[in-house]
Amino acid sequence: MKKTPIILAIIAILLSAAALLVNILDKMEKKPVETEPIDGQTAVAGDIVYIQIDSLLMNYDMYNDLMSAFQSKYEASQNELQKKSRQLENDAKSFENQINKGLLTRSAAEQQQQNLLKRQENLQNEANNKQLELQEEQFVLNNQVYDAIKTFLEKYNEEHQFALILTTNTSTNTVIEGSKVLDITNEVIRGLNEEYIRNRNK
Repeated sequence: MKKTPIILAIIAILLSAAALLVNILDKMEKKPVETEPIDGQTAVAGDIVYIQIDSLLMNYDMYNDLMSAFQSKYEASQNELQKKSRQLENDAKSFENQINKGLLTRSAAEQQQQNLLKRQENLQNEANNKQLELQEEQFVLNNQVYDAIKTFLEKYNEEHQFALILTTNTSTNTVIEGSKVLDITNEVIRGLNEEYIRNRNK
């Protein structure tokens, strides 16, 4: 029987997906944010200010809590799928061994082969469904964080009256160069975390 390579391919896909997530999560390790503006200078009403969104997310407690819970769920899902994949692979090898030794009748062999193929199909469907479910959860998680940041900034800017609040990150650099006085990242992080702790304690 030559179905084992298909089973091994499923395992390889699951392991590569897990490795990808670990790589992403490693990059999300907290980094120190920029220091406060020199000489106590701050942006004033009417200024165009900016936020370093990478630093904000890495230091936003709500985002880190949600991502930690998501990571745990993802890893549990991957572990379960890998466990089922290994069991299926072992059963497939055992079946091949029985065939090679002539220990099964043709009808018994056909029945076991159909059973293995059905299990393989079910496992692939389960992996696909779990992937879609996790993608949906990550989409909702990102929306929750975005909504919390947007809602906070709306209230924040009612007080500060900045003309414009931009975001920049390492990949898109909306702000190529700007005065540190106009970088409100630290202040926004502090405000977001204080608000999150208040709401979480409730």
